[in-house]
Amino acid sequence: MTNAIARPGAGSRVPLTRMLALAAFCTAAALLIPLRAYVPGAVLWVVALVLVLQDGEAAFRRRMGVLLGAVAVLAVAPINTDTSTRHFIALGIPFAAVLAGPYLALKRTDPGVIRYRFLPKRFRWLDVFYVVISIPLAWLAFELYFKVLNPWVPTHWHLPPQPAAEPSWRLFIGINCVGIWDELFFVNTVFAVLRSVFPFRVANVAQAVVYSSVLTRMAFTGIGPVLVFLFALTQGSMFEESESLVYVLLVHVIVDVFLLSAIFNHYYTGFTPIPF
Repeated sequence: MTNAIARPGAGSRVPLTRMLALAAFCTAAALLIPLRAYVPGAVLWVVALVLVLQDGEAAFRRRMGVLLGAVAVLAVAPINTDTSTRHFIALGIPFAAVLAGPYLALKRTDPGVIRYRFLPKRFRWLDVFYVVISIPLAWLAFELYFKVLNPWVPTHWHLPPQPAAEPSWRLFIGINCVGIWDELFFVNTVFAVLRSVFPFRVANVAQAVVYSSVLTRMAFTGIGPVLVFLFALTQGSMFEESESLVYVLLVHVIVDVFLLSAIFNHYYTGFTPIPF
């Protein structure tokens, strides 16, 4: 049977062993990716793997197995803000692998678990409101994060002393490409797979842990993990209701506009980069 596990509802009871496997999976991701605590992280990764392999449902084993594989790849990926061509390639390969791998692995045996559906099944004004409200919220978040709480964080992105076209475009391309990848991986892959075997709230919290783990490793230190975790929860909630990528991608593009603006203004006060 290709779809052995029905999508769990809000009141579904999850076996203890599966919750333990998920807890080990999330903790392993937090240890391996941002903290680089490879020994305890690897131990918990193996614990999660053992618990998954002992599960009686083949679909659960397959779906959690691809996510464990993705975490292992990201644990050794060179995740940082370098915008050189060499780094674009070095980071692009593992980032592409964790997108293509789970999709191809589950495409035949578990069709429909990972769906690249861009348009919503139905129009909802609530989704439009979420996109619109993200504009002032993103501005406020970066004003507080970069200027008040952790003003040193923008230095994680490197720019020359004077504005120049090439580094500006490289930063623009790098941030936007990573932003698109974020939603295709964390929401359309990690959340979608977890949602197929866990209730919504459990799956959403777990994907938010993976989301914040990777972006903390990327650059969002200080209070960043908390902000990213909350952002990830809202993105997962929107995707749950709309089952559409267009809204989560739009919101992330908006956030990236304010991120780029905040970085450039940190280096060059009042400077508006060419991409804008």
